[in-house]
Amino acid sequence: MPTAQQLAEFNDVLTECRTLPSNFTRDVIMKAPSKDIMNSMTKSILTLSSYDDDIASNSIDNCIRQCLQLTAVFPMLAVYGYHAYNHYENDDSMYIHRPTTGLSTAENFLRLLRPDMQYTELEARVLDIVLMLHMEHGGGNNSTFTTRVVTSSGSDTYSAIAAAMSSLKGPRHGGANLKVMQMMQDIRTHVTDPQDKDAVRAYLSKLLAGEAFDGKGLIYGMGHAVYSISDPRERVLKSYVQKLAEAKGKTSDMALYSAIAEKRRIYKGVSPNVDFYSGFVYDMLGIPLELYTPLFAIARVVGWSAHRIEELVGMGKIIRPAYKSVMEEIE
Repeated sequence: MPTAQQLAEFNDVLTECRTLPSNFTRDVIMKAPSKDIMNSMTKSILTLSSYDDDIASNSIDNCIRQCLQLTAVFPMLAVYGYHAYNHYENDDSMYIHRPTTGLSTAENFLRLLRPDMQYTELEARVLDIVLMLHMEHGGGNNSTFTTRVVTSSGSDTYSAIAAAMSSLKGPRHGGANLKVMQMMQDIRTHVTDPQDKDAVRAYLSKLLAGEAFDGKGLIYGMGHAVYSISDPRERVLKSYVQKLAEAKGKTSDMALYSAIAEKRRIYKGVSPNVDFYSGFVYDMLGIPLELYTPLFAIARVVGWSAHRIEELVGMGKIIRPAYKSVMEEIE
């Protein structure tokens, strides 16, 4: 874990990088608003490459600079993209606030998003925890592997990060917390009393049988391909979620989440993963659904950057898969 001094130094570097080119917000983000904020961000990332005089150099120093700059502006790309969409498509007011010095990424995100720029220490702390837990998850996940594949071809930083964004936006990857929120709304509709354990158990059985919600037979936010026993990220996050739920008067909702987690463990021995609670956190913070996956990207760009740099330092060969045909010959 980084020391407090290292975190402070990293935050100072990000502070220096939290600027977009002149008129970029107006000319790039606001002129082509989209409900798909991930696509909006990806467009902005590729456009930012046009402002970089040293885009083609894959030297480590240059890549570190580019990665830090992208990490610093990701919250702005996401929030400004949302406000542009919300104004032009939903006819709502638009707020373009500037990030300020001395604040964390979580604090600046809430400042940029909210009309009054206000937030509590607990809100910022819980969002900060969520971002840290989503920052990195090994090289095996789809978007991080995409970063390594594109990097191995010799492509530039902007292209590699844009490719990772395209991977993350897929519902099987970065959209998991959205499915959890949709599932929870469906459960609330059919289970009016979260304290009724038999009712919770019965409805979970219907979900698993494909007789409820989307008919896929899944309880979203449960289990993980790597964390087969428990997800340590969820165990860290849950205590913070409980504190936020108490502060927001959402203890009954928290009780429902806990009941589902308990029943799922009993039913198949599968534990919740970090996405089980992250959407609930975003909802309590008043973050719109359109920003759920972009928030994942705001966190994960740090991990992508680290893997890109590691790929440049330690590899040197292009990653190319080997395919084996399993077709049967027809006589």
